[in-house]
Amino acid sequence: MAGIYIHIPFCKKACTYCDFHFTTSTTYLKEMVAAICKEIVLKKHRLAGQQIGSIYFGGGTPSVLPATALQQIFGTIEKHFSVASNAEITIEANPDDLTAQKIAEFRKLPVNRFSIGTQSFFDEDLLWMNRAHHADEAVASIKRSQDAGFENLTIDLIYGYPLLSDEKWKSNINTAFELQIPHLSAYALTVEPRTALAHAIDKGKQHKVDDEQSAAQFLMLIEAINAKGFEQYEISNYSLPGRYAVHNTNYWKGVPYLGIGPSAHGFDGDNRFINIANNAKYLAAIFAEKLPETVELLSITDRFNEYVMTALRTMWGINIKEIELRFGKSFADQTKKQVKPFVANGQLLMEQDTIKLSTEGKLFADGIAAELFAEEND
Repeated sequence: MAGIYIHIPFCKKACTYCDFHFTTSTTYLKEMVAAICKEIVLKKHRLAGQQIGSIYFGGGTPSVLPATALQQIFGTIEKHFSVASNAEITIEANPDDLTAQKIAEFRKLPVNRFSIGTQSFFDEDLLWMNRAHHADEAVASIKRSQDAGFENLTIDLIYGYPLLSDEKWKSNINTAFELQIPHLSAYALTVEPRTALAHAIDKGKQHKVDDEQSAAQFLMLIEAINAKGFEQYEISNYSLPGRYAVHNTNYWKGVPYLGIGPSAHGFDGDNRFINIANNAKYLAAIFAEKLPETVELLSITDRFNEYVMTALRTMWGINIKEIELRFGKSFADQTKKQVKPFVANGQLLMEQDTIKLSTEGKLFADGIAAELFAEEND
C-alpha cells in the first residue's frame, strides 16, 4: 500500500549537526498547515485508487504542532484517500514536547506510533548537540507514552561523536532495551556542510569525527541487538521480529508515496518529485495552486541503481531474479559478475539468487553499492 510523508518545517532549536529543512520561527504555522492541506488535495490524483498503508509526519519537529493542526491535516487525508484500518501513522516527536497533556491530545488523533528523537541519555551529549531536552525528559517521555497506550515506539540514537565513549554508548543501548522499546534507529554522526558542527570543526573548535570510533560503535550495537533478539533489518534500523517500520520499509522497497510540505520528496514508482526547500516560496506557490516541485524523470538505469542502493541496505538484500524481472536480463547478468569480488572477500553473501551484506560489508555499504551501479547508456 502507498504512503504519505508530510514535512513539518518547524523546530524549537537548531541542532548542531542538522541539515534538514526547518525554521525556528512559527510565525506562519497556520498558513503552513493550510498549505499542506491544499497540497494534499492538489496531489491526490497521484495515488488514485491506491489504499494508504502509512502516514509519516517528519521534519523539523512535527510534535511542536498543536493537536488541532494535526487533526486538520488528518481530516484532509481522510476526505481524499482510503486509509487502511491498520495503517501505521507515525509522528516524530522530541521528548520535551511529549508532556502528559500533549500525549493525551495525540491519543485522540489517528496517530499510533511515535518516533522519539532521543539521541542520547546523557545531558552533556545533548548539550553538545544543542538539543532542546534533557536526559531525564527522554526517559520520562518514553514511559509516559507507554503508560498512555503508545506501545509502538521507536527512538533515535546517535553514535560516533567525540563525547561518546564506548561505555556511554553501551549505557545508551542498554537503556533503550530496559525501556522495552520494540524499534531503534541508530545513526553514525555525519558532518554535513553548512551546519554549526561543520563550521566549528573548520574553526578548530570541535574535534573531527573519528571513523574508527564510528565503526567500532556500530559493531558494538550489532552485537548488542543480536543478543537481545533484535533484527538489523536495515543498516540503521533495528527491531524485534515483525516490528519493522512500515513507512520506512516501503521506501527501501520502492513503494510509491506522496511527499507533502517544503523540501519533501515523493515517488510514484517511476519518477521522483522534490518540493522546494523554502517556506515563503512554497506557501506562495501552493496558494496560487501551483506545485513548487522539480520532477526527476528516472531512467531504467536510475531505477536499477536506486534498487541496488536501497535493497542492499536491508536484510532482504538484492535478488537476481527480481532484477531480471524488473530491469531485464542484461542488468541481472551484469550484477552477477560485479558481485563476485565482494563475495570472494567476504563483504557480500550470496544465497541462491539473493545477495546480502555481511557484517563487515555493512561498514562499506555505500561504496559497495556504488560499485554495483550500472552506467547510463549513451
